[in-house]
Amino acid sequence: MTLHRMIHAISKEIGLDEVTRRRVYERVTGKPKLTLMSGPEKDAVAAEFRRLGGNRRPDGRKKLTGPFAPKLQALWIAAWNLGIVENRDDKALLAFVKRQTGIDHTRFLYYADDAAKAIEALKAWMAREAGVDWRVHRAMPLWRQAEGYKIAVAQWVLLQQDPKDFATVAPLLCDGQSGDLDLTRAEWIKVMNTLGQRVRAMKAEVR
Repeated sequence: MTLHRMIHAISKEIGLDEVTRRRVYERVTGKPKLTLMSGPEKDAVAAEFRRLGGNRRPDGRKKLTGPFAPKLQALWIAAWNLGIVENRDDKALLAFVKRQTGIDHTRFLYYADDAAKAIEALKAWMAREAGVDWRVHRAMPLWRQAEGYKIAVAQWVLLQQDPKDFATVAPLLCDGQSGDLDLTRAEWIKVMNTLGQRVRAMKAEVR
């Protein structure tokens, strides 16, 4: 098999469409077509495709990789915990990213402006459907600026709980001290996951 055919075979195996394939070509060599590349440049492209194809979990599924993947995945799971996303799987997130950016996978999101299309669309959806208040101002204490806090507050409202009880109860969900909302990111994740179970159960009863 020629190197040209090998590159196309690898790209097909890892699920790249023509637009995404050319993005990789240009990122690696600065050239949009294989016919414009030298032998060493084609070798570099093949090596990059093999690297991309090697990003898999122990169960064989591809990992969610790329500089913006952690942010997108965190927001997607938060949306699931708010009851507005029905499928928390990476495949569903990738489909959302594709709709918003036209890019097939988070590993091909190299530029902040492309990633922002998906990130801001997710945040707008969460604000519209679940009431998450993303506003931040200088006088706001840092713990109130935390995304975990903002999402957990929205979950509390969705559960129709008394707002006055939030500060008392939320820290207890991560084994913290009642009244202390200055939680770490990991602690807010525990709070969001616990409240998320309740939100999804409540919505399931309504259906």
